[in-house]
Amino acid sequence: MREFDAFIEECDRAPRLNELSEFFSTTASGEAGTPIHAPQLDHRFFPPDLTFRRFSALHPLRQGPFDKHYLSSIPYRFEEECRLGSAILKYARARKGRLDLYTLGTAEGTMARVIGELGNGRVETLSCSPNVENLRSFYAYGVPPHAMFFHGSFHHLTSQKIQDDGELRKFAGGFDIIVEDTTFQMYSPNRFDQIRFVSQHLKKNGLFMFVEKFKHDDDEEYRRRERQKDHGFKARFFSASDIHAKEDTVLTRMNRSEVSLAEMSETLSRFFEHSFVTWNSGNFYTLVSSNSPENLNLFLSKLCPTAIPAEYVYVGLPYRLYPESEARRMSGRSWTL
Repeated sequence: MREFDAFIEECDRAPRLNELSEFFSTTASGEAGTPIHAPQLDHRFFPPDLTFRRFSALHPLRQGPFDKHYLSSIPYRFEEECRLGSAILKYARARKGRLDLYTLGTAEGTMARVIGELGNGRVETLSCSPNVENLRSFYAYGVPPHAMFFHGSFHHLTSQKIQDDGELRKFAGGFDIIVEDTTFQMYSPNRFDQIRFVSQHLKKNGLFMFVEKFKHDDDEEYRRRERQKDHGFKARFFSASDIHAKEDTVLTRMNRSEVSLAEMSETLSRFFEHSFVTWNSGNFYTLVSSNSPENLNLFLSKLCPTAIPAEYVYVGLPYRLYPESEARRMSGRSWTL
């Protein structure tokens, strides 16, 4: 693991674990950041899909304080989490054997534990967070079936840690799916080392999914989408003073660690031959990457239509992020690590 020593030190100094630690602690405990009312799914956009409906019915019953804050902060992120989770369940049913899922930095790990509960043994999940408050929320409804929680940051979950831990050892063979949910942007803009570190846990033909907020080439367009998010959606759940306070204490620091979609595309092409954009909400996007076109196509076939009003969507979906030939060219270059 010596090759990652500098990266691990970089993460230890990151805003997520230092100047933003109080925000994440008080939000995860419910002491601050609580929405005026719980996030509500917009049933007008529900697809006629039984798995989606079962997932969306159970998810609110398993949420902790941070999820309530998070899902009230991004337009139609709740619907997208149900869409993503139900697609993972359907993907697991279509494959042989057990599927292993790792969701990193996803607060209480609600999506992962719902997948484990509804999967009836077809999916084993692992979530992580450095906040003990999220650990407590994870076990608030009892020990979840087919779901585990690592109390620590994603960069502390090393291959050696998984191998040495008796409970984690079942994941030593790697994960079929890894989901990074607005985590990297809380640490640094170093997407290359972040993806390189986490990819050591990904199986050869696995899927790596990213939910991130991206910079825009046009600063005014970025800000316009932010105003749409704040005034058209977040105002339903938070007061104007709460929205401004979060922008001052959290978002300004987080913005420094965002990258553009073009920068992310260039980085992903070094690791994966195939990457698709599957969801968009203002400045937020969901990306799915893999070196297995068969597994990627199978997963994409299990995704329901996006459940979000058209005015929040700025791209045609889904679309390929870069040509396959570009990924092959980039992967053949020699990189200084």
